[in-house]
Amino acid sequence: MSRARQPPLVTGISPNEGISWTKVTIRGENLGTGPTDLIGLTICGHNCLLTAEWMSASKIVCRVGQAKNDKGDIIVTTKSGGKGTSTVSFKLLKPEKIGILDQSAVWVDEMNYYDMRTDRNKGIPPLSLRPANPLGIEIDKGRFPQKDLESLFPGMSADFTSENFSAAWYLIENHSTTSFDQLKTAVVNLKKQANKKNEGSLAYVKGGLSTFFEAQDALSAIHQKLEADGTEKVEGSMTQKLENVLNRASNTADTLFQEVLGRKDKADSTRNALNVLQRFKFLFNLPLNIERNIQKGDYDVVINDYEKAKSLFGKTEVQVFKKYYAEVETRIEALRELLLDKLLETPSTLHDQKRYIRYLSDLHAPGDPAWQCIGAQHQWILQLMHNCKESYVKEQKGSNALLHSPMLDLDSDVRPSPIGHLSQTASLKRGSSFQSGRDDAWRYKAPQQVVFVEKLTKLVVSQLPNFWKLWVSYVNGSLFSETAEKSGQMERSKKNARQRQNDFKKMIQEVMHSLVKLIRGALLPFSLREGELRQYGGWEMKSELSGQWLTHVIQTVRLSSESLTALEIPNDMLQIIQDLILDLRVRCIIVTLQHTAEDIKRLAEKEDWVVDNEGLTSLPSQFEQCIIHSLQSLKTVLDCKPGEASVFQQQKTQEDVCQLSIGIMQGFIDCLEQLSTKPDGDIDTSHLSVDVSSPDLFGSIHEESSLSSEQRLLIALSNCRYLERHTFLNIAEHFEKHGFQGVDKITQVSMESLKELDQRLFEMYIEFKADPIVGSLEPGIYAGYFDWKDCLVPTGVRNYLKEALVNIIAVHAEVFTISKDLVPRVMSRVVEAVSEELSRLMQCVSSFSKNGALQAKLEICALRDTVAIYLTPESKSSFKQALEALPQLSSGTDRKLLEELLNKFKSSMHLQLTCFQASSSAMMKT
Repeated sequence: MSRARQPPLVTGISPNEGISWTKVTIRGENLGTGPTDLIGLTICGHNCLLTAEWMSASKIVCRVGQAKNDKGDIIVTTKSGGKGTSTVSFKLLKPEKIGILDQSAVWVDEMNYYDMRTDRNKGIPPLSLRPANPLGIEIDKGRFPQKDLESLFPGMSADFTSENFSAAWYLIENHSTTSFDQLKTAVVNLKKQANKKNEGSLAYVKGGLSTFFEAQDALSAIHQKLEADGTEKVEGSMTQKLENVLNRASNTADTLFQEVLGRKDKADSTRNALNVLQRFKFLFNLPLNIERNIQKGDYDVVINDYEKAKSLFGKTEVQVFKKYYAEVETRIEALRELLLDKLLETPSTLHDQKRYIRYLSDLHAPGDPAWQCIGAQHQWILQLMHNCKESYVKEQKGSNALLHSPMLDLDSDVRPSPIGHLSQTASLKRGSSFQSGRDDAWRYKAPQQVVFVEKLTKLVVSQLPNFWKLWVSYVNGSLFSETAEKSGQMERSKKNARQRQNDFKKMIQEVMHSLVKLIRGALLPFSLREGELRQYGGWEMKSELSGQWLTHVIQTVRLSSESLTALEIPNDMLQIIQDLILDLRVRCIIVTLQHTAEDIKRLAEKEDWVVDNEGLTSLPSQFEQCIIHSLQSLKTVLDCKPGEASVFQQQKTQEDVCQLSIGIMQGFIDCLEQLSTKPDGDIDTSHLSVDVSSPDLFGSIHEESSLSSEQRLLIALSNCRYLERHTFLNIAEHFEKHGFQGVDKITQVSMESLKELDQRLFEMYIEFKADPIVGSLEPGIYAGYFDWKDCLVPTGVRNYLKEALVNIIAVHAEVFTISKDLVPRVMSRVVEAVSEELSRLMQCVSSFSKNGALQAKLEICALRDTVAIYLTPESKSSFKQALEALPQLSSGTDRKLLEELLNKFKSSMHLQLTCFQASSSAMMKT
C-alpha cells in the first residue's frame, strides 16, 4: 500500500484581492495527485470546487465566488492528504456599479445585469437609469471603511436607486471633503432637475390644450342645445356632432403619434430580441463552444456546460430552445463515441482510462464503458503475448540460430512488434560453471527462448498491474465522479462488478494460463498436449537449454510471480505459476545433473598424471569440484521461496535424481577404469610431470617418457583409495546439505562399485607383479639339476631366492614411489603369493636329505624373516606348512649352522633389505 501524503499547504495566491468571479492562481505544496484527488476548495468560506482546474501538485486555477467574509483563508482538501492549511489570505472586494454615463473599458449591459449567485439575468428597474451623479458636482470619495459605514447606517444603502437610500451615507461616502459652497451648488442643481420634471409635465399638458378646449366647447354646446330645445332632433344632431368631433380628435391623435408609436414598437421588439439573445446566449453559443472545447481536449468544460444546459433546457417547450438543445445533444453523442473510441484504444495509461470512464459516466453513456474497457484490455494483453511468441518463433526459424546474437540488454531490441512500446530491460547473468573451455562471449548471448521468456514476463508484469487496478477501481466505484455518486450510478456499477466477478476471474486465469503455456511451449514442450503444442509451441528444439539458462529463467519467473503477488491477486489464480516454477526447477535439476554426467565422462581427457605426495592426481579433486559447482549452481533452484513446494516432494523426482546422481558417480568410476586399462598407445603422456617438491619420489618412473600399465594401475588404486575415504563422503555431505533424497543409497551403490573396481585393479596389478616372481621360484630352485636328496652342505642362500627378493624390492620401490599407503597392501599380497608357491614346492618334494632339509629351511627362514613385516595369517600359514614339510633338524650343529648362515645372509644383503625396514618404520608411523 502507498504511504499517506502530507496535507495540502497553500503558500501563495495571485491576485490576492478582487471582486467575485475573479480568476486566481493558487500555489502551494501537496495540492493533490490529480483532478480526481481534489475534493474541496474554499476561498473566504465559499466553495470554489466547481470552477477549480487542477494543473499540478503545486498549482490550481479557479474563480472566486460570492462570500460572506471579505477576507479569509484558502483551504484545499484532497483524498490523499485530507484538509489542508493556508499561509496566505484573499481579500474580497465589492464591485462598483457603473452608471450609464460612466466611462468603462468593457461593455456594460444597460438593461440587464448578471447575478452570479443565481446564474440568471435580471432586469434593472427604470429608476436605475438615472444619472450616476445626481448632485452635478465633482465626486470625491472618502476613505471611510465600508464596515464603519454599514455599522453607522444599519439596513441602509448609499445607492440612490435603492428603497433604503440614506442621503447622509451617500454624502459621507462621495462628498466627505466637498466645500459648503459646492454643496449649495448641488442644491441648485437638484432644484433645476426637479423644475425640468415639472416643466416636462406642464409641456405635455400645453401640447393638448386645443384638443381639450375643442372637446370642452363641444360638450358645452350640446348641453345648451339640450336645455333650449329639449327636442329629439336637436339631441340627434348634437350626438352626431359629438361623434364627428371625437372621430376628428382620434384621427388627429393617430396622425400625430403613428410614427412615434411605430418607432417605439420596433425599438421594443429589437430590445426584446436582444434581451433574449443576451439572456440565453449560453445556449445559443453552446454547440460551437462544445466543438471548440472538444478540439482542445477540454472535456471537463464540455461536460459542465452540458449538465448546465440539460438542467435549464432539458424539458423546455420553447421551439427555438428545443432546436438548439437538440443540436447540443447531437454534439454530445458524437463526444460519447469519441471518448469510447479513445477508451478502447490500446495502448493506454491507467490514468487516461479512468479519465475517459469518468467522462462517459458523467455524459450518461449507454452500457457499461468500464467493463468494455476491461474486456478490451484483456484481449489486448492476450494478443500481445501471442504476438510476442510469434515474432520470436518467426525469427528463430528465419535465422536457424540466435538472430543477431540477442544481447543481455534488451533495450537494443528493435524488432517490429506490437510490444515495441514497452520498456525492455533484462539482465542475464552466467551462473558458476566449471566448464572453462567456453568462449567468454558466451555470457553475452542468450538463447532465443530465454530472451522470449524475459520479454513475455516483462510484458505481463508491466500490463497486468494496470489491468488489476482498473478492476479494483471498478469494484470500489472510484472510477466515477461526485456527480455519479449523487446520481446513484456508482451503486449500479458496484452491483454490476459483483455480478461480473466470476467473469473477471476467468480473464485473469486465461492470462495466467496463456503465460504459463507459452513458457512451457518454449522450455517444456513435452508437458503440453498435442493441441496445445500447436497453439503455444512452434519452437525448433535443436538442443535443450543448459542448467544455467534454466536457472536464470526460474529466477525471472519467480520475480514475475512476486510482482503479481504484490498486487494482492488471490493465490488460487497464481497457483498455476507456482506449478510452472516447480516443473522448471525439476527440469533444471535433471538437465544440470545430465550435463554434469557428460562433463564427468570427459574428465579422462584432463588427466595429466601429475602425482602429489599422497600418490594422487588432480582427477579426484576435479571430480569433487565438478560436483560441488554443479550443486552450487542449483542452490537457488533447490531453495524454496515463499509459497513454493519442495522440489523433492514427488517420489518420481526423488528416484530420477537419485539415479542420475548414481550415474554421475558411476561415470567417474568408469572413467578411472578406462584410464587404468587403456593401452599404452592410447594415452597421451607427453605432458607427464612430477611434483619435485616431494622428497620421497626417487624418480624411477619419471626418467621414462611414458607410464607403464602397472604404474597407471597403481595411480588408479591410489585415487580409488582416496575416493573411498574422502571424496565420496564429501560429496555425500554436499548432497545432504542441498536436500537431496536417498543419499545413503547413492553412497552405498557408489562405494560398492568403487570397491569392485579397486579389487579388479588390485588383482590385475598383483597378477602383473606377483606372477613373474612366483613363476621364477621353481626354475630357480632346480637350476643346475639341483636335487633335495643329493646336495652339498649349505654355504648360504642360493641366488634364486636373492633374485626373488630383488624382484620383491623392485615392486616395493615402484609402489612406494607412487603411494606409500599402498605398500603394505601390495607387499602383503605379493608375499602371500610367494609363500604359497614356496609351500607348494616344498610339499611336492618326495624326500629330503639332511643337507637338503637344512638348505630348504635356510631359504624358507631367510625369506620369512626378510618380509616379516608384511606377513599375514595366510602367508604365515604358508610358511608354516612349508617348514612342516621338511625333516626336523636333530643336531645342535645343524641348528647352529643354520643360524650362522642366516646371519651371514642378512649381513651380506643389509643394504637391499633396508627398504623393508624403512617401509616398516613408515607403516608404523602411519
